[in-house]
Amino acid sequence: MKPAISILMEEHRLIEQVLGSLETFVGSAAPEASGARATVARYAEFFRGFADRVHHGKEEDRLFAAMVEAGFPREAGPIGVMLAEHAEGRRCVSVLANVGEGDGPLSPADGTAVRRASAEFIPLLRGHIQKEDRILYPMALQALDARTMDELLASYGEFERTAVGEGGLEAFRRLAADLAAAHPPDPVRMEEASAVTGCLAHRG
Repeated sequence: MKPAISILMEEHRLIEQVLGSLETFVGSAAPEASGARATVARYAEFFRGFADRVHHGKEEDRLFAAMVEAGFPREAGPIGVMLAEHAEGRRCVSVLANVGEGDGPLSPADGTAVRRASAEFIPLLRGHIQKEDRILYPMALQALDARTMDELLASYGEFERTAVGEGGLEAFRRLAADLAAAHPPDPVRMEEASAVTGCLAHRG
């Protein structure tokens, strides 16, 4: 596995942990608990800052761009699907962010909005990750030569510093650890989700 791809896959594993934590959070009484609004804001911060700005940013601005140069269409095919799912995920996370930015305890309407957005977002991003791991990334490994892969890897550091600054990645990893510790992912549910989305990825 080329490092330029293995790094992205490692980031997927971190994102999956926080998805599992969010699943635990919304499946409990937590959205109505004291301090829940701040927790919702922290989930939105992780998914906006790390999953989207850092991870999806590297894909869109670096990996996908290299694949387009190699002949893949940007607006159709696998890249087009991935871009559409990135946009759909942003819409879901914007709901979490809007709730997180409010004041006071969560209202019943706020709790409903968080649950609905999460119920859409969690399987969306899980399936998206599996499609990339099992379909898109192998395509990239076949299509891009070693020099291009090395250039991609070298470009990641600069991209990360521009996106989140020095120390930004470590801050997001700490945030992920804090969320997972407060609302631990259910390992059985995560294993089941991986199996289901894996089957969907192979069928897609």
